[in-house]
Amino acid sequence: MELRDYGRILRQRGWVIVVMAVLTAVAAFGFSKMQTELYESNLKMLVLPSRTDFGQAQAAKELLRSYEQWLYSRYRAQAVINELQLDMTAETLLGDMKVASDNASFVIQMTVENTDPNLANDIATAWGNLLIQWQNANNDKLQKEDRITIEFLDDPQAGLSKPNTKINTAAGFVFGALIGVLVVFALEWYESGIMRRAEDVERYLDIPVIGSIPSQ
Repeated sequence: MELRDYGRILRQRGWVIVVMAVLTAVAAFGFSKMQTELYESNLKMLVLPSRTDFGQAQAAKELLRSYEQWLYSRYRAQAVINELQLDMTAETLLGDMKVASDNASFVIQMTVENTDPNLANDIATAWGNLLIQWQNANNDKLQKEDRITIEFLDDPQAGLSKPNTKINTAAGFVFGALIGVLVVFALEWYESGIMRRAEDVERYLDIPVIGSIPSQ
């Protein structure tokens, strides 16, 4: 099959590709709209050691790991539930929360997922304040030069995490177009065994047509 044959097939049956692409895009869009919207709130906290010498900075880096473990605990989750009067278990809340740290920038990042964006922000804020209050209490027992301060870099902002309707719809369109191409060439392959016109005989059998019977 030559290149011009592919072009002919696409011109004749291009509507099949368009229809398949539109149908799958609409299906993907509808499926996305049926899903429950999930919002993600991100909170960044900066760890500030009083000293800038290596020893204190190194100690602060080691503390980042302990902060992660301190935050990601059932006890802290229950404290947030009690403060915000949430109707869920500590295990469920922990499943909606992630915490990570960046040793290079001394930043702790918390991520909280919830179907309510405002509640996601409230949970992240309450959880972060627990760590700040705990560290402030420890600072009271330390010399001023040994204290470590933790503060919010900014207020948590919740954004839509799932579903991504635009990406899902675009992916559905592309997938449908590919399926349409397969259908078009499958139909062409099937019908290639059926010779209806003189041109078909010449193309597939490579012999000249002497005459033909006119259709009624």
